[in-house]
Amino acid sequence: MNFDEIQSLREAIKASPDSIPLRKLLANALMKKERWEEAEIEIKDTLRMAPTDLQVKIALAQTFYELGKISTGLILVEELVALERPPAQAYLILAKLLLKTNDAEGAKDAYEKATIIDASLKDTFLESEINMKVQDGATPEPEKIKLGGPDEDDFDDDDSYLDIERPKTSFEDVGGMDKLKEEIRMKIIHPLEHPEIYKAYGKKIGGGILMYGPPGCGKTHLARATAGEINANFISVGISDILDMYIGQSERNLHAIFEKARKLKPCVLFFDEVDALGANRTDMKNSAGKHVINQFLAEMDGVQYDNDGILVLAATNAPWHLDPAFRRPGRFDRIIFVPPPDDVAKKAILEIKLKKKPTETIDYQRVIKKAKDFSGADLEAVIDIAIESKLEEAMKSGIPTPLSTKDLELGVKQHRATTKEWFNTAKNYALFANDSGLYDDILKFMNL
Repeated sequence: MNFDEIQSLREAIKASPDSIPLRKLLANALMKKERWEEAEIEIKDTLRMAPTDLQVKIALAQTFYELGKISTGLILVEELVALERPPAQAYLILAKLLLKTNDAEGAKDAYEKATIIDASLKDTFLESEINMKVQDGATPEPEKIKLGGPDEDDFDDDDSYLDIERPKTSFEDVGGMDKLKEEIRMKIIHPLEHPEIYKAYGKKIGGGILMYGPPGCGKTHLARATAGEINANFISVGISDILDMYIGQSERNLHAIFEKARKLKPCVLFFDEVDALGANRTDMKNSAGKHVINQFLAEMDGVQYDNDGILVLAATNAPWHLDPAFRRPGRFDRIIFVPPPDDVAKKAILEIKLKKKPTETIDYQRVIKKAKDFSGADLEAVIDIAIESKLEEAMKSGIPTPLSTKDLELGVKQHRATTKEWFNTAKNYALFANDSGLYDDILKFMNL
């Protein structure tokens, strides 16, 4: 189809804007001409009018693949293959997308399902490409960000690199924390699935969420699961990854991390113990720390850079030490208290942690009743104590036995809740330094 014919279709659609067949013809014509950006616009318009049309969704998935929008394409195509009767074409596109993420085994499985459903979809080139990657057997080295001093060639050890991960965990692996999960869904997952709705309101895809609360309550685990939930890249950043002895290098390290995240969108950047990196500038005597904070704020503002598609998650046990500038709207504009798990969450955590371990029928309520104020990390410690006692028994008797309710209760008795000390400190800030209402959730949790 030449340009005149495409233009004729556009004119026909102007005359009959509600004609889905005409819109499909135009989208197909643009795809054949490999005018993928235009095709994406037309297909999305058609999908708004026919949200259940499988052909239109498949066309959109193919367009995402061609445009290199791998994560967005995976979200859409995984929805299609989850149908009761998934279309063969959806599996074929899934195979291509998974191959782009270096998941050769997953790509092979998807390709085989596609050809079983429809033998005419056999693609010799794609098949050989998949087989070649499967036979290589070697998982490629994870991508890394090079950090270090002014002369990067002098830094050959692994410590001068920061890994980029593709986590396999998802929200299903996180017990409880439903409020926080919903905040993250609104901030990153829903925008990725429905970008046109968010853009219609001028809402950016991404932003910052600050999680605070006692240690061991799952802040880091949730950040990693967020990246896994959307099949996004994940960069975990610690203070030692940024701070450097050379003047100006800390700021360059921080910029390098944000720049890499912008190239790998969608990407989750996670800053653990962010209070150590972004401490209140009024408490600082040296200018070096202030420069790092200023750089951090500039990177988050995205004035010079496009941060659309980047979710910045940060965790802190001491929000009262964080510079107030980080809490300005557009930076960490969602600040969420992550408390110790409630009874429902404790049960979910214990079930997840005991899933692959030999157990009798566990009376979770009995265990939970005795585990007051316990964090997720505390519950994991309880299981470790219970396992150790079982191992001692097995060494003496020579017969391994499954974990019981009594074993877990014994673990609870031997372990002290690690959250109490944190709440003793937090209580003072919540009562006497809470003019902005930032710590209201702490007061509510402590019934004060």
